[in-house]
Amino acid sequence: MATGRTHRPATRSRGIPEATVARLPLYLRALTALSERSVPTVSSEELAAAAGVNSAKLRKDFSYLGSYGTRGVGYDVEYLVYQISRELGLTQDWPVVIVGIGNLGAALANYGGFASRGFRVAALIDADPAMSGKPVAGIPVQHTDDLESIIAENGVSIGVIATPAGAAQQVCDRLVAAGVTSILNFAPTVLSVPDGVDVRKVDLSIELQILAFHEQRKAGEEAAGEPGAVLQARKESGKGPDGDVPAVMPA
Repeated sequence: MATGRTHRPATRSRGIPEATVARLPLYLRALTALSERSVPTVSSEELAAAAGVNSAKLRKDFSYLGSYGTRGVGYDVEYLVYQISRELGLTQDWPVVIVGIGNLGAALANYGGFASRGFRVAALIDADPAMSGKPVAGIPVQHTDDLESIIAENGVSIGVIATPAGAAQQVCDRLVAAGVTSILNFAPTVLSVPDGVDVRKVDLSIELQILAFHEQRKAGEEAAGEPGAVLQARKESGKGPDGDVPAVMPA
């Protein structure tokens, strides 16, 4: 769902490709579920299926971490949880500020998964004076006038923007100037940031539009009398109904 502004070929520390980094949270989520069920080991095939990737890609990803598993046994679940958590920086507490406490911002503030995943909502910030002091998820909302001091006092390096589009860039600029170097953007706009600042964008409308595209395509295939599974098989083989003409031109 999220797409980053900055695309780096590898992380700074261990030379791990960004595509692998993007899959590590998927593995961690699957491993955490196994850990909660007291499962001691897991095969690459089982873990790949739980994470929604293929096993060859998983083994390649884990090789960047120095984990190769044991033949006939698989991977140690608890050790992998620790290893991936350490690689993602989740073995420490990350204070986060959420700016824009409308419906979406309030929903994010009430999300219970932050604390269990290494993040602590340090402050909620909104430009509406009427919101100041009101508790949301047990945290009093503070005014944007105090944004810089709030960031400094809490040592915040991660900011979440849930404002309307028109206010997002200004909020982003203030966050960056105050020392925030990572931003999760829920505002429906593209943010401009300097080098050294990472932005991840979550745009629900874009994701829905992509799903609408696929729904339209499936409807068109059914109207043409071509079951989706048949067309998919032809796409993968590169052959059309007569066996040699491509059914779909490459995009």
